[in-house]
Amino acid sequence: MNGVSSWLARICAPVLKPTQASARGFALAAVISNAIVICTGAAVRLSSSGLGCPDWPACTKSSAVAAQSSGQTLLNSWIEFANRLLNFPLVAIAGLTFIVFLMYKPGGKRRKDLVWLSAILPFGVVMQAVIGGIVVLTKLNPALVSVHFLLSAAIILPSAVVLHVRVDEGAGRARGLVRTDLRVLTGLLVAVTAVMLAAGTVVTGTGPLAGTTIDSNGHVHTVPRYHFNLEAVTQAHADIGWFIGAIAVAVVVGLWFSPGVPRISKIYGLFVMCALGVQGIIGYVQYFNHLPAGLVWVHVSWAVVLWIFVLRLYLSTRERMPADEGAAGVSGAETSPARSASAR
Repeated sequence: MNGVSSWLARICAPVLKPTQASARGFALAAVISNAIVICTGAAVRLSSSGLGCPDWPACTKSSAVAAQSSGQTLLNSWIEFANRLLNFPLVAIAGLTFIVFLMYKPGGKRRKDLVWLSAILPFGVVMQAVIGGIVVLTKLNPALVSVHFLLSAAIILPSAVVLHVRVDEGAGRARGLVRTDLRVLTGLLVAVTAVMLAAGTVVTGTGPLAGTTIDSNGHVHTVPRYHFNLEAVTQAHADIGWFIGAIAVAVVVGLWFSPGVPRISKIYGLFVMCALGVQGIIGYVQYFNHLPAGLVWVHVSWAVVLWIFVLRLYLSTRERMPADEGAAGVSGAETSPARSASAR
């Protein structure tokens, strides 16, 4: 019996008695799991499987699991049902991550900032499931589909990324590690990338990949779409991409030719700039090839990866001091970037 108790204690220790390493690991798991769910959700949309399970929370009115339904193929049903199943491990990871940071007490004191960040994860996942159900019941209303995507991309995933970074930082106030103008530029890069993600949902909701249904007579019907001109919204999306590229080039030049910039910031900046170039190439190739669903999915998935690294780039340009240094206030904030970088 003692052996069983000891075994259970070892299994539960990373959650109930978390170390900095285990807390970091759970935060990383939250980042990865949320990124995967966003990408699989895009696959559901782009394969016209959004109504593969036309009911909610069950798949159909007569089946809790994937089953043949009117107007949908069995493959569509399984694609949608598989995406719903991913919510179970996602909820488990989000819940465990919250418990970990509730129990995490570095120096014997709970980090309230980390607890609040981690609380966003399970709450956001539950909200996401509810919105997903409303999306299905409203037959893929494009505005709700956009909200469904952006809740994960703009709130849940960034919270997990920030949580993963903050584990290794103090609870005090933040101070810059690079020049103020470069911090502003990286912050602008985050904001405009978020706008680009939102614009991408409008393009998809306007275009031919928003989804279709097949009636009992075999006739194909399109699901509700945004009533915009596809060429116009695509051009707007591309223009935002060019603007982001210009900001990224300016950020990289500034980071590489400024003294005292942390090396990791330079690496993130270079990766973001190159990733934007790849994203632009994929975007133009998919457009001129009439939007093949597989390539559009690559475009969306790469955008998720790019978004994570844009956030990491911004977070790498500052650091948070230990809580007991927070009282230093202005003196801590005035520490030069060169001195802060060398201290790292």
